[in-house]
Amino acid sequence: MSIFATRLKELRNERQLSMKQLAKMINVTDGAISNWENDVNEPKISYLIRLAEFFHVSADYLLGLKD
Repeated sequence: MSIFATRLKELRNERQLSMKQLAKMINVTDGAISNWENDVNEPKISYLIRLAEFFHVSADYLLGLKD
């Protein structure tokens, strides 16, 4: 599993959000969240920015470039 997939899942679980709840909050489908967490594909940059803003972390953190 990629660092991105792991960190996304950890952040979502820390907030006790379902995939569906997170998807609604950042305006994507729950299938997109599932695909990202299961390393099927990666989000485009605009969604990465939404995730970083939502979780109050940097995109670098999500991508595994910073701890």
